[in-house]
Amino acid sequence: MIDIHSHILPGIDDGAKTIDDSLAMARQAYDQGITKIVASPHHRNGTFVNEKAIILKEVELLNERLQQEGIGIEILPGQENRIYGELVEDIKGDDLLTVNETGNYILIEFPSSHLPRYANKLLFDLQVNGIIPIIVHPERNREIMENPDKLYKLIQEGALSQLTGSSVTGKMGKKIQKFSMDLIYHNLAHFVASDAHNITNRPFDLGDSFEAVEREFDISTRYMLQENAEDMIRGKMVSKELPEVIKKKKFLGIF
Repeated sequence: MIDIHSHILPGIDDGAKTIDDSLAMARQAYDQGITKIVASPHHRNGTFVNEKAIILKEVELLNERLQQEGIGIEILPGQENRIYGELVEDIKGDDLLTVNETGNYILIEFPSSHLPRYANKLLFDLQVNGIIPIIVHPERNREIMENPDKLYKLIQEGALSQLTGSSVTGKMGKKIQKFSMDLIYHNLAHFVASDAHNITNRPFDLGDSFEAVEREFDISTRYMLQENAEDMIRGKMVSKELPEVIKKKKFLGIF
């Protein structure tokens, strides 16, 4: 399995604090069958600023340590970018990281409470410049939960989205779990990732997440989500169906 979003790099955001924390996280991931992890520290979220050069150096150092420890996992570079107005210009200036440096996909985080007014235009401008935005954990965004048409329009315009594993398993609550499954059912989600921060309250749980997807839907849906992660880190096109509107009466049933 491939995990496309985690906070495993030591000491540079609110994930692993030390190299020992990173190694413990890697061992946990390896035990679940994960072979590649995209390190995606927070960037420009109001608390953390993690520049491209710092992330690339920390990824190199952690991979060296993993080899020394005999842990069969490869760390790939990434960045969880909080949306901001100059994001496109910074990508053009080679200041931001695309996933695994393929130049094709970038992880975008919205504020937890709302969508900025400029979100649609900015995500469209990214695509004009050849980069597909992946909206991370939309199922936890309050405005999207209240009005899923907002996400539908972004997906319809070419963006992709990634659910957090613990949302899918129900660890973040039944409402978020129900909404996550609704997003998958309506072709509004394309990836599942751990968003792991540590080995205790925010651990790697991809195995449980994909099992929950298979129970709710079928094995082909599980494989599609897994294969999308593999294709994405290689910079290839991912599988996606036409997005569907979540009807209001059905959606309101989760509250």
